[in-house]
Amino acid sequence: MSDAETYAAAKRESSKQIGAVAQLWPFVAPYKGMVLLALVALTFTAVISLVMPLAVRQVVDNFDVAENALLDRYFAFAFVVAALLAVGTALRYYLVTRLGERIVADIRVAVFHRMIGMSPAFFERVMTGEVLSRITTDTTLILSVIGSSVSVALRNVLILFGGVALMLWTSVKMTALVLWPIPVVLIPVVLLGRRVRTLSRENQDWIAASSGDASEQLLASQTVQAFTHEDLSRQKFHTVTEHSFVAAKRRIATRAVMTAIVIFIAFSAVVGFLWMGAADVREGTISIGELVQFMIYTIMVAGALGALTEIWSELQRAAGATERLVELLQADDAVTDPVQTTPVPDTQAAQISFENVTFAYPGRPTISALDDVSLTIEPGESVALVGPSGAGKSTVIQLLQRFYDPQQGAIKIDGVDLRDMARMDFRQHVALVPQDPVIFADTARENIRFGRPDATDAEVEAAARAAAAHDFLTALPDGYDSDVGERGVMLSGGQKQRIAIARAILRNAPILLLDEATSALDAESERLVQSAVEDLARARTTIMVAHRLATVKQADRIIVFDGGKIVATGTHDALVAEGGLYARLARLQFTSGNDAKSV
Repeated sequence: MSDAETYAAAKRESSKQIGAVAQLWPFVAPYKGMVLLALVALTFTAVISLVMPLAVRQVVDNFDVAENALLDRYFAFAFVVAALLAVGTALRYYLVTRLGERIVADIRVAVFHRMIGMSPAFFERVMTGEVLSRITTDTTLILSVIGSSVSVALRNVLILFGGVALMLWTSVKMTALVLWPIPVVLIPVVLLGRRVRTLSRENQDWIAASSGDASEQLLASQTVQAFTHEDLSRQKFHTVTEHSFVAAKRRIATRAVMTAIVIFIAFSAVVGFLWMGAADVREGTISIGELVQFMIYTIMVAGALGALTEIWSELQRAAGATERLVELLQADDAVTDPVQTTPVPDTQAAQISFENVTFAYPGRPTISALDDVSLTIEPGESVALVGPSGAGKSTVIQLLQRFYDPQQGAIKIDGVDLRDMARMDFRQHVALVPQDPVIFADTARENIRFGRPDATDAEVEAAARAAAAHDFLTALPDGYDSDVGERGVMLSGGQKQRIAIARAILRNAPILLLDEATSALDAESERLVQSAVEDLARARTTIMVAHRLATVKQADRIIVFDGGKIVATGTHDALVAEGGLYARLARLQFTSGNDAKSV
């Protein structure tokens, strides 16, 4: 994929309104009490800050004429104000920062809860690494805004308006001189602010693309190294990261220009006011204390205006981050549960039926993975699906777990359409052994217990024995409590598969799905596991997908797929005698020069 294509894939339409941040309100609303306390502390500190110049004025104006006791009281008052300001600021910081951490934690949980239940079709469009980038990078940005920028902004708004009011009370003429540049300041803030918002979104999109690329490459590091693609991977990641840096550099440059313009205009006005104020003091129009008071208010107002300019840019970045997270929370999923769900039939072995099912994967909508397939599997029946790669065998497994919905037809368990049941309910009645088993970065014991979290240690070990995994697990440094590494990196392919089989045995579900369950096992382990699987399958409805026909010879029925259609059905012997695709596959696989019929 080219750089332009990578960026196009990462880029989504962004809001041009700062109001996008308001979409965070559902996460803020549960903590209204804490928000109120934070606002009280914030208002208190702003008022104390505005009172401070009044104390300074009294000290300056009475420095030469006041008695020592009176002057001491003025200084004492100033110390009290400073103490109150310190306490109020600390309280505001605690409340606001805690609130920000709580809200961001809730956002992360909400996004993860939404993403973990999304169907595979969603992740065909959005890379996992990009989702992780949004959960981490974007929420960190929002934390910065909620935990700091918003409270600072509100405090500076109070100081801005309160300071202007007190400036007018002190001197209308000097206030007019100081305030005239504000409309001029707003022009670059608005114009350059739009540019900052666009560049911020671009920067975040490139960061997401970089994260997605890094995740993909690191997860496939062994394959990358095996094909000596390290330099290509480094160059690709470097290129995407550089695009992110260039976008960030442009954003920083734009903000720097905006800041320079605002500061120059604001402090030019301050210099003009000082010049006029000095003249008024010489003429006796105002006192030195009033001039100092006005100067402090002017500095406070200018500082508040400058801070609001900076915070405005941060809010624009947060608006983009909020949109990206809300996109995930509001993302449409092709597979959803019905509003009114039908209970899952409570049976020991379920009937499974495919009724005129036609299905094409979202990424290949013109190619049917299954084409008008009808199939009924009776309770307790063991059925094997065979055929060449891409024939539709694993698609049956995918649809039966309702990772996708067929475009036509229906899939039913005991006569109930999967689309009428809650996915979590009927999936509890299914045990899966995938071709590429997922092993978590945990202990071997917990990986097996993943099949049934409430299982005892004895039940876990019994399942491991049945899956021919007990011997190698007890040989590990810490036995069942040995960490197996990320994605089971400490285990061989066959060991991973035996853990996955033990997990399915432990689950003890009415429906057993085996997708190339023994493909990574050696002959001895396969014989042991096959015996365990046969024992497990006796009281259950079992569907097994296999390329190695030796593993399916004892199935009650073998169904042959080709090109998304069922082309033959029968027992091993009957299909061999019939000739056709199955017989050809059997002749290719069975050895010793014997005819397939004799096997």
